Order: sequence, then C-alpha cells, then structure tokens
Amino acid sequence: MYRLIPLLFCALLATPVLATDPGRVGFVNADRVMRESAPALRVQKKIEKEFEKRDQELQRVAKQLQTMQDTLEKNSVTMAESERRTRDREFNDLNRDFQRRRREYLEDRNQRQNEEMSGVLERANKAIKQVAETEKFDLIVQEAVYFNPRIDITDKVIKALADPSSAK
Repeated sequence: MYRLIPLLFCALLATPVLATDPGRVGFVNADRVMRESAPALRVQKKIEKEFEKRDQELQRVAKQLQTMQDTLEKNSVTMAESERRTRDREFNDLNRDFQRRRREYLEDRNQRQNEEMSGVLERANKAIKQVAETEKFDLIVQEAVYFNPRIDITDKVIKALADPSSAK
C-alpha cells in the first residue's frame, strides 16, 4: 500500500492541469447606486416632500426652545423664584414633547424610506442582472475589500436605471 502512494502522487503530478477560465467578474458599488441612481433620487425627493411639513414644525419648535432657553439664561437672575420654576417647567415640558415628536418623525421617515428604497433595490438588482447578462459576466460582486476600477460596472447600472424602460 505504501508503494501506491508515491505512484498516485506521481500520477497526479503527471496529469495535465485543466486550464480553467476564471470568468468575467464585475463589481457594483451598491451604496452609490442607492444614492445616485435616478429612482433613488426620486425616492429621496418624494420622502422630503412627504415629510416637509413635519420637518418645518420641528424646526419651528426647536427655535422656540432655543429662544426660551436664551431668555431663561439671560433673565434667571432677575426673575422671581416661582416664575423661574414655571418657565423651567414650561421649557422642560416643551422639550420633552419636542424630543418625542422628533423621535416619531425619524422613525416614520426611516420606515417610509425603507419601504420606498426596497423597490429601488429590486430595480437595481434587475439592472445588475441585465448588465451582467448583456456583457456576459460570470460573477458580480457588491461588496469587496478591494477591487480594480476596471471591473467596476456601477456607472453602467446607474445608467440602466436612468432608462425608464430598463429593469422593470
């Protein structure tokens, strides 16, 4: 049996190594696609418009809080103790309400953005597949520690998403 091992090893070395084609590999920067593609930009504008009134209201309350805080800091020394406590309480109540509304706003906005962006992600995946099939890629990678810029097809995917007839 021990005589067979060197023979098997020699046989393996003598066997011609199959020349394998590594195939065509491409890279897509998914973050860039989700930031710069036409559908992603449309979603961002839609979300901004949808939440514009709530955002303006939050900004108004933030300015009101800042004014209240400035007034308290400036006049606290000259105010009567009862008035200062009343103003402090009003400030704290408004601030608590502001923080709650801001948290709800951010949660609602993030949820809507995630809902809308999932559709963009589907379209982007279809566009990636379309580019890969058209240009005969064997593998498309979306995350990499390093990639050579010559295999980056992100611009092609963004361009494919800009065409309303593609990736639907």
